[in-house]
Amino acid sequence: MKKQTRRRFMQQSLLAGAAACLPLSRVRGANDDIRVAVIGLRSQGANHVNWFRNIPGVRVVALCDPDQSVLDRELAKFAERNETAQCHRDLRRVFDDKDIDAVIIAAPNHWHALATVWACQAGKDVYVEKPVSHTIWEGQQMVAAARKYGRVVQSGMQRRSDSGLQEAIAYVREGNIGKITLARGLCYVRRGSIGKVDGPQAVPASVDYDLWCGPAPMAPLMRKSLHYDWHWVWPTGDGDLGNNGIHFMDVCRWAIGADTLAPRALSIGGRFGYVDDGETPNTQIVYLDYAPAPIIYEVRGLPRAAVTPENRGAEVMDDYRGIRIDVVIHCEGGYLAGGWVYDNDGKKIKQFARDGGGGHHANFIKAIRSRKKTDLNADVLDGHLSSGLCHMGNISHRLGTTLPADEISESVRQNPTMLEAFARMEEHLAANNVDFGKTPRTLGVPLEFEANTERFTGAHADAANRLATRTYRRPFVVPANV
Repeated sequence: MKKQTRRRFMQQSLLAGAAACLPLSRVRGANDDIRVAVIGLRSQGANHVNWFRNIPGVRVVALCDPDQSVLDRELAKFAERNETAQCHRDLRRVFDDKDIDAVIIAAPNHWHALATVWACQAGKDVYVEKPVSHTIWEGQQMVAAARKYGRVVQSGMQRRSDSGLQEAIAYVREGNIGKITLARGLCYVRRGSIGKVDGPQAVPASVDYDLWCGPAPMAPLMRKSLHYDWHWVWPTGDGDLGNNGIHFMDVCRWAIGADTLAPRALSIGGRFGYVDDGETPNTQIVYLDYAPAPIIYEVRGLPRAAVTPENRGAEVMDDYRGIRIDVVIHCEGGYLAGGWVYDNDGKKIKQFARDGGGGHHANFIKAIRSRKKTDLNADVLDGHLSSGLCHMGNISHRLGTTLPADEISESVRQNPTMLEAFARMEEHLAANNVDFGKTPRTLGVPLEFEANTERFTGAHADAANRLATRTYRRPFVVPANV
């Protein structure tokens, strides 16, 4: 009897699900409203309220956030529109409500997996923000829960719903400019320091900190701001690789047609230019060794030149061939970048009108009505795989060693793509007058990965597999058996 690997289970489940309708928590007629709850409202969740309430046949009927001040702010907006909504601080009350059909999860990253699993178990369909998971194992459990309970689970990677990008990727994959040789993701976004504290900080009085922490350790707050800056510490965030980077990592994987996690991964990077309470890299290169077309991803959080009192506010970010935040798909006969196809001399060949994926939320609703996962543009399995690539890069970094530039260059000299990217990164850091004595470079460990079992192998397997999951704080535990 063949061993039932996780990958085989996922593939078999996907095929079975495509042929069958999925159960609803209630019988709905064609004109019945889909009743939605939004979990996590401080930033993107508030946008989701507006996006979903403007889709015909959808009602936002419940709001949830552990911060009472945020709940009050959003409820006031409902009152201004003469609308009503249930309010909860504990997301478990949302899952208990049989009159809610779907949940939108826009809570911090460390909550995504458990909230999704609980929602699936409660018979809700799910739209979960990016990155869908906080660890590779969590993504596996999310896919398993969606399949077991027959739920429609959309990942918040809206570029999958960009019709122009869909056409552009199809054009490239059809071989119109030759075979794809490399997919390059870029995220050059200015990120300032989050500051440094000398002791525990007060949690805002309006926040239920136990519920905010959930699966993460309920440790003293050791940064100036509870909100948003959680992105830059490992217990709750995934750095800019998992924050903005996931969008473009996903487009890269989509373009090359990879349907598994990468067999090998390597990171070079660090948190450069300031000493603060952040832990995640603000400048990073991640190489994902797919064959025949690898992915290389670059994150930069510093401007082109060091910020001084004289030039503050006028700093300019670097770019690559005129692209600062996007992907470049290199092919034998040219490349795709920014909605344009170019030949190898940089001459424009063809343009695709991109819309940013504004129909992504409507796509989710369409799949809820059809009960077909195949109608989703960003099924949870896609979210798991693309988020997993970000996690692989971060794991390589976290297990790495600080080294001088010449030793890093020597270590990657057999990889011209990585060597070229590192040389450009060094120029960028030099322009910012980075003091490597204070913020050193880190060469990550080379990781090997077995796609069928979704486990790390090789010399660093034990340490990497430990970082592919986490220890949970009871009762906020992602179950091993969903």
